[in-house]
Formats: sequence, C-alpha cells, structure tokens
Amino acid sequence: MTGFSFTEKTNFLKDKILADAEQIAQDGYRVLAFASGKYPNFQKKEIYDNGDIPGLTFYGLVSFIDPLRPEAKTSVEQCNKAGIRVIMITGDHPATAGAIARELGIADTTTLVVTGQMLNEAGAVDSPAFEKLVASTSVFARVSPTQKLEIVEVLIRKDEFVAVTGDGVNDAPALKRANIGIAMGSGTDVAKEVGSMIVVDDNFSSIVAGVEEGRFAFDNVRKVIYLLISTGAAEIIPFLASIAAGLPLPLLAVQLLWLNLVTNGIQDVSLAFERGEPGAMERKPRKPSEKIFNPLMIHQTVVSGAAMGLIVFGLWYYLNTFTQMDEIHARNIILLLMVFMQNFHVFNCRSERVSVFKVPLKRNIILVFGVLAAQGIHILSMQIPFMQDILRIEPISFNEWLYVLALALPMIFVMEVFKFFRGQKHRS
Repeated sequence: MTGFSFTEKTNFLKDKILADAEQIAQDGYRVLAFASGKYPNFQKKEIYDNGDIPGLTFYGLVSFIDPLRPEAKTSVEQCNKAGIRVIMITGDHPATAGAIARELGIADTTTLVVTGQMLNEAGAVDSPAFEKLVASTSVFARVSPTQKLEIVEVLIRKDEFVAVTGDGVNDAPALKRANIGIAMGSGTDVAKEVGSMIVVDDNFSSIVAGVEEGRFAFDNVRKVIYLLISTGAAEIIPFLASIAAGLPLPLLAVQLLWLNLVTNGIQDVSLAFERGEPGAMERKPRKPSEKIFNPLMIHQTVVSGAAMGLIVFGLWYYLNTFTQMDEIHARNIILLLMVFMQNFHVFNCRSERVSVFKVPLKRNIILVFGVLAAQGIHILSMQIPFMQDILRIEPISFNEWLYVLALALPMIFVMEVFKFFRGQKHRS
C-alpha cells in the first residue's frame, strides 16, 4: 500500500471487507464483522450516530449458516405443483436471501430480491407501484416487521389466501393478519398466542404434509356427502314417480330406515377411511369461498341419483304392471335392488375424477368389508323370522338375486360415462 494516503488505505480496506462479506453472503452464509475499541466517555442513547462510535480495530468476519433440511427443497416443489406460491420474507442480507431462495427453488437467477429500502422508495402501501413491486418477486430481504405486515396486506387485497410462518415477537403482526398464522413450536409465546396453529417440529415439510392431509380430509367429506345425498335422492324419485303413476309406494318407512341406518350407515363410515388420492397435491387450491356443493357435486349427485331412482322405479312399474307378483314380494325385490345400488355406488364415490377401475381396492380394505357386511346383513335378515316381521321381507331365490344384481350393475357404467365426458371436457 506504499504511496497511498491513510484515507485511501482505509477506504481500500473497507471496500475489501464489504466485498468479502458480499461474496460470503452470496453463498448463503450470514456474516458478522467483529471489531473493538475504547470508549471512555460512553453515554447510553436511544439512537447512535456514526460520530458516537470511536475508531475500531477490525478483527475479522465470521460467517455461519443454518443448513436447509434435506426435505425442504422437495416440500417447496410439492407446493409449486399444488399451486401454492412460497414467498421468503427475511431480515437477512439480500445476497444471503437470494442464495437460499435459489437453493430451495423459490427463485432463480432472474428473480429480483426486493429489499426494505426498495419498498420504502415505492411509495404508499396502497399505491400501484408498491403493489406491483410486491407482485414482482418471491424474495424479500432486509425488511422490517411493519413491511412484512404490509406485504401480507397487499397479498390479501389481491384475493390471495395467505399463510404466514414465524417464531418471533416481530412476526406477530403478520401472523395475526394472515388468513392462517403458523407459529413455530420453538418460537416465542407471543407468536404462539396469535398463531392459528403451531408446528411443533419447526419443519416446513410438516406444513406441506398438513396441507395434503387437509385435502384428503376435504375430499373424504365430499365423498361421504355425495354418497348420502345421491342415495337419498334415489329413494325419493321412485316415491314421487309411483304417486304420479298411481302405483303403491315402493318401500315402507321401516325399509327406508333400514337403508339409511344399516346399508348406508356401514358404507359411509367405511368410505371415510378412504386413503388420499395420489393426485391431490397436483390440483390447484380451491377458492375459500367455494362451497362443498360446487358444480361437480351437483352434477354427479343429480346424475347418479336420477339413474338409481329411475332404474328402481322402472323395475317397480314392471313388477306391478306386467307380472302377477304380489306387492309384498315385489317390495322385497325393490329393497334388495336399493341395497345393491348403494353397494355399487359407494365404489363410484371413492373418486370424483378417476375411474372406479383405477382405484385399487387395497386403498380401503375397510370399505370392501363394509360393503360385504351390508349385503350379508341384508341377506341374513331375509332368513330370520324376527327381521322378516320387522322389515316385511322374505327369502328370495338365487336366480332373483342374480337378476337384481344385474339390474344394479349399470350404476357403475353410468358414472364411468359421466367421469369420461367430464374428463374430456376439462382436457379440451
């Protein structure tokens, strides 16, 4: 450094230190500078100026890193497939934030890292410039707690459903404002208090697993409702049609109760144990305002309910008009047909999108035994005098059992056609 003034040497060293710190930060490390100096007339202040700090002797830079969990990158990829946008908001150096975001797959080399200073310069929180800046990136660095809250506000105004993770006191405002505040188990009591839920293992993959389980649970709720409403509609249609045609009622009140409490009662509980469909995390998130009875639910309920109801009424009309079968035995046949219809239809309900032949039975063995139990209990009841008197039923021949089985099979075909054409429509 011969030939340079003291100021020039100082500036050179300062630039060298800053350049080294920047280079280390770009590798994803957090950097601390250590220095010391004497301060004989120290006075405590709220805010310190540069002039309050004496000349310091620089010792060196210390870098450290909180290594990413092995499953973190995979979890981010799952979120991307599921239509969930992952955003990083941190107080770290922009270079550190960018490096970690690129390693996780949140950002690439073209992604702008927006800093707190850039947000300040963008103007008011509700200005178009501020909102545009927030929408332009998925990585924010050197932001204050207030700015984190402002980012969440902008996203919510844009009709995004926002979940915020955090563990510190400074995260509390954003956690409280978010649609879902997710506090870390090792975090502060304040964060846990305002959070909607707590992740006890501090693992981002646990949040993703929670989203997946939530989708599985929501799907299963829909499946059970679909089964119950469609079979209920199938019981109403023959009644109304029989009244209109001047025929006797196809089922007695106790027989309807038997269908709802025993046959469906066993099957809907078994259906609730359905394991999640493989493609659940590849679907886009549904809107929070979307109801369970969306167009798909309405259409499939109407189609399946009408198909079952019309087949049952068609058989009832035939037995009363074209055969000499007595009313009690005919009603016995109709009840068995309804049991069979529900036995088959529960397999349609296992997936609203995938063919019944592509859903492995091993995914829900409980349902298989439930269907066998429902059919077996009904057949057994036909043979027990006590149950015969209660349900007004009687044994039937094996040939009649096979005929009723054949009449119930079209329920699979009807819903397979429905799923096929619906799939064609969504692919076009």
